[in-house]
Amino acid sequence: MASPTPGQDDFWEHVRAAYPEQQPLLNLNNAAVSPPPLVVEQATVDAYRLVNRNPDRNMWSNLDLALPEAKAELAELIDCDPGEIALNRNSTEGLCTAIFGIPLAAGDQVVISHWDYPSVRAAWFQRQEREGIEVVTADYDLMDSDDEIVEAYAAVLTPRTRVLQITHMSHWTGRVVPAKRLCRLAKDNGTLTVVDGAQTFAQMPVSFRDLDCDFFITSLHKWMGAPVGNGMLVVREGVIDRTWPLLAPFDPPPLRVDKFDHWNLGTYNSALQAGILPAARFHREIGARAVHARVRELTRYWVERAAAIPGFRLHTPLDTETLGAVSLFSVDGLDARAVEQELRDAHRVHVKYREVRHLSGMRVSPHIYLRESELDRFVDALAEVVDKQSAGRS
Repeated sequence: MASPTPGQDDFWEHVRAAYPEQQPLLNLNNAAVSPPPLVVEQATVDAYRLVNRNPDRNMWSNLDLALPEAKAELAELIDCDPGEIALNRNSTEGLCTAIFGIPLAAGDQVVISHWDYPSVRAAWFQRQEREGIEVVTADYDLMDSDDEIVEAYAAVLTPRTRVLQITHMSHWTGRVVPAKRLCRLAKDNGTLTVVDGAQTFAQMPVSFRDLDCDFFITSLHKWMGAPVGNGMLVVREGVIDRTWPLLAPFDPPPLRVDKFDHWNLGTYNSALQAGILPAARFHREIGARAVHARVRELTRYWVERAAAIPGFRLHTPLDTETLGAVSLFSVDGLDARAVEQELRDAHRVHVKYREVRHLSGMRVSPHIYLRESELDRFVDALAEVVDKQSAGRS
């Protein structure tokens, strides 16, 4: 596949043909889970059929033989050593592995934010309740500048701070925080860093080495397009041995990064992991920079059209190079849940209602297989829904 340039319609039509049609809804919620390319779908179906022919033999002795190659491919994409990668089911599992695996004592401090994923916050608060650690919240707004966000974290760091939790891109609004600066801030304080990269990996270029974090966690079924139920945990070499696994390992030590791997689940669906390697190769052929440029272009395209709709309000910084596929909007005076429902029921357009703190709106997240004409369809439908619901209020 030749390297694309932004706006190269023929190339993106070729990409479109590599994905399954999305029916019956126009899928604008790829931030939750993206469809796998057809080559990934086929590899997974073939692997599942292989498993069914001789499960015990074909799972452990055939399919699993490809996993080192899959880890090597992922290591190239995330810029780490393959020996720092563990495979699991999703970001939540990887994050909980880090959260519950880092040794902490009563009185140790962990810094989180209001914008971290709900289960991440709940996990840290569970440790606070059970073990007496102190969970402190860095207070900032997602529309704040990078400097203001760094200052908010710096303001609550103390010599007792053992862990800094960082959500690289907010799943609420798509805001990307200055993770590299925050990792440097934490390192200077002697603090470990846990980076939730569920929304950044494969949506934009990300380097584990450049971030210089201790844990990086992502879901492979979001922007990379692996089958649903695949995740990746990257653990810095120097902290592997002192981090506890989430599940007790089957094999005795020494296990290294394998102690965090899917093996410890017991029996699992190894056919799903057969889709990782073709998904990683498909993504690499396009390139993270091209993916990012394309989804940023699609976001700006629909937002610039929707800005003409009365009451349209965007809750995501638009004029930034870190802008990606994910954004949140609302319409003044209208119930976002009602707008979401009418878009789906009357126009077969699927966006996602999101509510957190003072924000309430609809999340839109197009992927590279979408056409601008489909975003036109979405904006036209939105304008019609807003006009109808606004008239009903008058």
